[in-house]
Amino acid sequence: MIPIIVVTVLVTLALVTQGGVFVLERLHSAAGKRIHVTGAALNVVELGPRDAPGPPVVLLHGASSNLEAMRRPLGDLLAKHRRVILIDRPGHGFSLRDHVMDSTPAIQAKMIDEALEKLDSGPVILVAHSLAGALGARMALDYPNRVAGLVMLAPVTHPWFGGVGWYNKAVATPVIGQLIAYTITLPLGVLLADRSARSVFLPQAMPENFVKDSATLLLLRPREFLANARDLVTLKQAVAEQAPLYSAIKAPVTVIAGDADKTVSTSIHSRPFAATVPNAKLIVLPGIGHMIQNAAPDVVVSEIEAMAERFGQGRAAAVAR
Repeated sequence: MIPIIVVTVLVTLALVTQGGVFVLERLHSAAGKRIHVTGAALNVVELGPRDAPGPPVVLLHGASSNLEAMRRPLGDLLAKHRRVILIDRPGHGFSLRDHVMDSTPAIQAKMIDEALEKLDSGPVILVAHSLAGALGARMALDYPNRVAGLVMLAPVTHPWFGGVGWYNKAVATPVIGQLIAYTITLPLGVLLADRSARSVFLPQAMPENFVKDSATLLLLRPREFLANARDLVTLKQAVAEQAPLYSAIKAPVTVIAGDADKTVSTSIHSRPFAATVPNAKLIVLPGIGHMIQNAAPDVVVSEIEAMAERFGQGRAAAVAR
């Protein structure tokens, strides 16, 4: 009798999940264009004038989110004067990846570089938030001609004490993970999403309607939740492998972090990264938490503009010689 009840509950939850996916993907439809690359199909949104002077600005979102988390206010502000390229990381938002195991910064950096080549972007200023900091650093190492400058917002760059939480480990486990993702994740996540999002913004307040406006609930779709969990559980080993290489980064780097960030420790990540990279500038904002792009967008935009200006001056000097 008990097995029948369990099976009935699981089937019901699976049906609820599929219905939820249907609703979510109609509430939040893909706004960009799909770029096919090796191992993935990336959703890309371009803002601003395509022929704007200076390098395009590429915005990369962190874990448990999609490109909408970088569009407002940062992307919209930059698009007034710059070509802006927003990308759903592989497996997130409306980007697909062929294999959930393709979770490391090295693999995803290759996919994004290939997409930028197809977009004819040339060198770009790469702006990476949180988990994407590891991806931005990897791109600066592996594709130095692509990265004209790197702006890191509360980045993950180094191994840390502890793990990523039992839930993500469980979801990244074969069979068990699929069972969890296709049954309880979406109905439970809908109940917890607002509170979880608010905790990431602390000590700042979360913007009104952020969960809706940023399409955060798309994360709860099984395929994306599995990809996100895999990204998180493989991240620590990935940054442990690439951290000794950071001194080889040639691009100018600006790191912006908050001293009140409880999600990604500024002392473990931002400070050592800035101390290792040869041409790095560190800005630590007092009283600011993890969501730098929302808490201090003017600071971020100012640093991006300054980096673009330096790039232009460098190009002009090279031509003059």
